[in-house]
Amino acid sequence: MKLDHYPPQEPLSPLGVAYQERILALGEGVAGQEAAYGDDPYQTLAVFRPPQPSGEVLVFFHGGGWTSGYREWMYFMAPALMAQGVVLVSAGYRLAPRHVFPAGLDDAADAVAWTWRHVGSHGGDPRRIFVGGHSAGGHYAALLAVTAAWRAARALPADVVRGCLPVSGVYRFGPGSGLSVRPRFLGSGDGARVDADASPLHRLEAAACPPFLITHGSRDFPHLVTQAQQMEAALRAAGVPVQVQILEGADHFEASVACGEHPSGWPALAAAWMRQAAASPIPSTGERQ
Repeated sequence: MKLDHYPPQEPLSPLGVAYQERILALGEGVAGQEAAYGDDPYQTLAVFRPPQPSGEVLVFFHGGGWTSGYREWMYFMAPALMAQGVVLVSAGYRLAPRHVFPAGLDDAADAVAWTWRHVGSHGGDPRRIFVGGHSAGGHYAALLAVTAAWRAARALPADVVRGCLPVSGVYRFGPGSGLSVRPRFLGSGDGARVDADASPLHRLEAAACPPFLITHGSRDFPHLVTQAQQMEAALRAAGVPVQVQILEGADHFEASVACGEHPSGWPALAAAWMRQAAASPIPSTGERQ
């Protein structure tokens, strides 16, 4: 789908415009098999099947501050991940201010459900599904990974997510988050309750959590670096395996670009980490207590 076929969305900042131009140029000519998991134009995804699939599947959500962005932004990641045998699913979701929390999260969950039901025909193993995302997309991925109710609601296995790979993600809202402005996707309802409900750091269910590979740039937004450190500490305290990858010299946008570095870099690290996580037994609730 071409970008002008989508409904209008919030205008990008100058930095956002430069980022979009860069990643679309990197992904030019990269095409996957498109599918819809809902009726809205944003409820779509694209599947990239490697020539020699290893079985691992990464469902990845774009960033854009919850008000902008397209699944096409992440197409540039596909070549490097496919070279590692990973099936990439780049998924879109409905955006604010028209759609507020939890609409985008529900879409992300539906995209995972679609993947679980269909990825076998694309070379992926539905028992090896991982979620990830950049920035706002990293937030949705983390929130899916730390909570369980959405899985049962969609008749999915409790262990449908085998690992989470947020890049420059957001893990908490409200006081102490470091955010200068409350994101509009949180809506105008009960602020304190919604902030807590939308915060992976405050929703962490140890029994539901798969391993995490948390990535951010060394020059990322300071509040996101702090949040990543807080999320790492919370996961470790809950007994959840976590690894942190700091991309030296990278700012918030360059951290995203690093997700498509080929042939080494983040894609090779992520693929190796996913293979290891997929091969590891899932700890029981008792083992994490």
